Amino acid sequence: MQDPKVAIAIVDDHTLFRQGLAHLLTESGEIEILFDAGNGAELMKKITLHPLPEVILMDINMPVMDGYETTKWVKENYPEVKVLALSMFDEDKPIIQMLKSGAGGYMLKESKATDLVNAIKGIAKNNFFINELVSEKLMRNIQLNNQAQKAASIVLNANELKFLELCCSDLTYKQIADKMNLSSHTIDNYRESLFQKFEIKSRTGLVISALKNEMIKL
Repeated sequence: MQDPKVAIAIVDDHTLFRQGLAHLLTESGEIEILFDAGNGAELMKKITLHPLPEVILMDINMPVMDGYETTKWVKENYPEVKVLALSMFDEDKPIIQMLKSGAGGYMLKESKATDLVNAIKGIAKNNFFINELVSEKLMRNIQLNNQAQKAASIVLNANELKFLELCCSDLTYKQIADKMNLSSHTIDNYRESLFQKFEIKSRTGLVISALKNEMIKL
């Protein structure tokens, strides 16, 4: 017995794209198009005039009301409706931002029709559709967040910060000691302490870590 069709809506500001996509998905025999809209504001008007879709295919860049804002509105007002982002962008920022806005999955517009049908069916059934693209961006985002949290937990005193700043110069450790009016032994202790805190083993790595986490500025 064939599974019932998944009822969807398409929100995209390009009319020809919406029409072409609707035709392709209808031809699959597994998707029912309830309605389409050119932006979030239009969706807000049309969604009350039709049966509630199980899934909304959501573009990002749209006039009047973009995909981020529209997705948040959908999840606030119709939490049972799943949102599958459909965009040309494969960069980290739009993908992560759409997921944070409430989308349960993300597909590229260049995807094959069969892959999109499977994504729609998957998100309708499981609430989420995590493909390789999304999992890669999520893992990278988690790693960056962990690094940021780790950096935020590193506490440096005034002398350690001054030592970091001077490490950005071409001064030797002996010259840094003289400039700070400290012994070479004390400077060596600062260096080894910072190596441990940042979990790195070189002066270059130390400076890069400090710059990346905005502890010092050139």
